[in-house]
Amino acid sequence: MELRTLRYFVAVAEELHFGRAATRLHMSQPPLSRAIKQLEADVGALLFARSPAGVTLTAVGAVLLDEARDLLDHADRVRARVSAAAGVAAITIGILGDGTDPGVARLAAAYSRYHPDIDIRVRDTDLTDPTCGLSAGLVDVALTRAPFDTTALTVRALRSDPVGVVLRADDPLAGRDGLLLAELSDRRWFQFPQGTDPVWQSYWNGGRPREGPVVRTVQECLQAVLWNGTIGLAPLGHDLPAELAVVPLTDMPPSRVVAVWNEGDTNPLIRSFIEIATTAYRH
Repeated sequence: MELRTLRYFVAVAEELHFGRAATRLHMSQPPLSRAIKQLEADVGALLFARSPAGVTLTAVGAVLLDEARDLLDHADRVRARVSAAAGVAAITIGILGDGTDPGVARLAAAYSRYHPDIDIRVRDTDLTDPTCGLSAGLVDVALTRAPFDTTALTVRALRSDPVGVVLRADDPLAGRDGLLLAELSDRRWFQFPQGTDPVWQSYWNGGRPREGPVVRTVQECLQAVLWNGTIGLAPLGHDLPAELAVVPLTDMPPSRVVAVWNEGDTNPLIRSFIEIATTAYRH
């Protein structure tokens, strides 16, 4: 199995949609579909169950997804260590969440303009690791959301976003102008996998234990709401499918966009990243 094909597979598995996965991978859909079919032929089993409603992982696909994530993380680690040993001028940036955020676009343009000769690598991360691989040594700096455990990390706040609850558009509460967390106490909330940072999980659970399906990605969160009537929290200002709605929560603290790096790391590329990010997010 080639690493590139495994990255294709993980993208489809996380998006559960070939079109969205192709957009995420910056490629067209036909070669992505061919690559997945070839991977299924190599494995000797179907990885996805396909239907007019979309795709879902088979039992074999779920096993491969766990193994593929571990293998790709290890490959990223190897690449970073080899580059460091070779003295290559590079920075690896971990990004959590919506890459269409205009702040990210401004930051990317400004950093590339200031450092045209630097090899900039981006590691897109699911919702199970708010440090985007920083704690595991996979990235140099992370662009993410707080709160989470910041032991041995330095945090720079960039922006605060109000938070709302994501509901089906036909939910009786979807037409409200605002809600209190207490009004959602009897609902099922999506959860992150066991072992996820408890500070991070508690925030997105509204500060108390909840029950509901386990999710890893933004798309899985949205599908849990759409298919199961599950609810969950999200920053306001993001586009949602027409079948979903978001209602502001009046007693929920805002979600902070932050840049994070390892405490004591004096890499000048990180220092420059933090200063450029601070400026980019002011606009």
